[in-house]
Amino acid sequence: MVREDLRNVAIIAHVDHGKTTLVDEILKQGGVFRENQAMAERVMDSGDLERERGITILAKNTSVRYHDTKINIIDTPGHADFSGEVERVLSMVDGALLLVDAAEGPMPQTRFVLSKALEMNLKIIVVVNKIDRPDARLDEIEDEVLELLMDLDASEEQLDNTPFLYCSGRAGTASCNAHEVGTDLTPLFDTIISYINPPQREPDEPLQMLISSIDYNEYVGRIGVGRITRGTLEVGQQVLLGNYHDPENARKNKIVSLLQIQGLQRVPAETATVGDIVWISGIENISIGDTICAPECFEPLPFTKISEPTVEMTFSVNDSPFAGKEGKFVTSRQLRDRLMRELLHDVSLRVTETDSTDAFRVAGRGEMHLSILIENMRREGYELGVSTPRVLYKEIDGKRYEPIEELSIDVPEAYVGAVMEKLGTRKAELQDMHPQGSRTRLTFLIPSRGLFGYKSEFLTDTKGDGIMSSVFREYAPYKGDIQKRSSGSLISFETGEAVTYGLYNAQERGALFIGTGTQVYEGMVVGASPKAEDLVVNVCKRKHLTNTRASGSDDALRLIPPRNLSLEDCLEFLAEDELLEVTPKSLRIRKQILSNQTRAKMRGKK
Repeated sequence: MVREDLRNVAIIAHVDHGKTTLVDEILKQGGVFRENQAMAERVMDSGDLERERGITILAKNTSVRYHDTKINIIDTPGHADFSGEVERVLSMVDGALLLVDAAEGPMPQTRFVLSKALEMNLKIIVVVNKIDRPDARLDEIEDEVLELLMDLDASEEQLDNTPFLYCSGRAGTASCNAHEVGTDLTPLFDTIISYINPPQREPDEPLQMLISSIDYNEYVGRIGVGRITRGTLEVGQQVLLGNYHDPENARKNKIVSLLQIQGLQRVPAETATVGDIVWISGIENISIGDTICAPECFEPLPFTKISEPTVEMTFSVNDSPFAGKEGKFVTSRQLRDRLMRELLHDVSLRVTETDSTDAFRVAGRGEMHLSILIENMRREGYELGVSTPRVLYKEIDGKRYEPIEELSIDVPEAYVGAVMEKLGTRKAELQDMHPQGSRTRLTFLIPSRGLFGYKSEFLTDTKGDGIMSSVFREYAPYKGDIQKRSSGSLISFETGEAVTYGLYNAQERGALFIGTGTQVYEGMVVGASPKAEDLVVNVCKRKHLTNTRASGSDDALRLIPPRNLSLEDCLEFLAEDELLEVTPKSLRIRKQILSNQTRAKMRGKK
């Protein structure tokens, strides 16, 4: 049986190439919204963090109707740190729209997501987006994409038959010709219907469905999301649940509820068949990679291997003098429960216990992957301490191997020298360099640890005009030592309230992170020193009153505005012997050993 009334597609692309904006227009023109309905921009980015940062973190499902065909669409993240999301949802679709920016062309993450789609034999439709950009390179982009397909060993059919469309996601237009502007997205809908294969299987065959994603609801518990690859599923049906890698532990269960997506809403359904993407509840401890089968025919499906984490941090209970003042969840049990809950739906995350009951090693795909988790936790009311990021090494044939990233940098010509000089000290190797108008595209291979702390330096060197992105490439032999942070820290001498007089004297020693009235404690980092060594400063020091007055002694003290650090800035700044104290209201960098006297003694011993 061929289901001509259904198509399943994913939208894949590098970050910021316009996936979510294009989905907005697909929903509008697919009739999901009334003509007069008010609608937020990037409606698929439903999380607060996604809206604030303008990025997609979790894959989202939606559907539209085009004539008599339902098109299920999955909007995927573009950041390499969330590529675990991309890998698993591709198992639910038969084809993918590969979005490529008309000016930037294929980028590192474009290569990554395309390679995954080709591995799974998906049909690809190339959508050149943002064709209305003044710096669009429409004549060159098609050649660059075909070169990428050849690099990734695409088949003859994929090279010859892959359709190219030219879109403006913001304007909601698509055209089959690079130099003709379309009027709406009809060419895109028509191409999806004609080129993407419809689901095919007999509905009366035994049930088979792979769980590709997990949702969670306080009322019904864990919800499995997946596509039915064979047979029919009904509410109340008895099923067998098991895993391909552990077939012995299959267990019987009953489907309590069944939901399908219509537009942006999940609607209850009594039955679903081959090709349908469904949400099922009622099965305890259901997990990503499990297969649901008919009880009389247990044939579990293999699950796409998710790439291993490359970066780890230590999450620990907050033990600073201000612990427990701002958060609701402060104990090790609460921290552990929250991290274990995150594992239920984040397949790229690893959490390991340490010798201490108060600390956990948390490994992920990159700094951003872990910083998003930290930001979500602090918004939920958690207090914790976070160590500096560390890369995960591998031992291969007795040699130490480290993760290598492919780094793509797009900068104005004037800044190329500064960028190459800085990256040279971080063990980066230049792979490619070519001009694009007044800008230059540079491609490097660089150890993951070479990128720690580089982003803020890069933005300073390029006056905020540079674009950088990276994606994991491979493990390679250790490249040698990389110089750590060249600046030291300004450390608070005592516990108390920062005052103008103390800050005025401290700002002569370096750049401050705090302003007047900030509560500080001994061992807390209050600024950055231009010298390599740490300096202890007393920001709580008040001016002693005297009964003599001299001309100019009471002039107003002028303070330089403090540098406000974001979560990512704090993680980049952290030294090996420092922690980041994270609470719902504050981010404080501190020394692991708070006592200035104890630290001085330890330095003396060394």
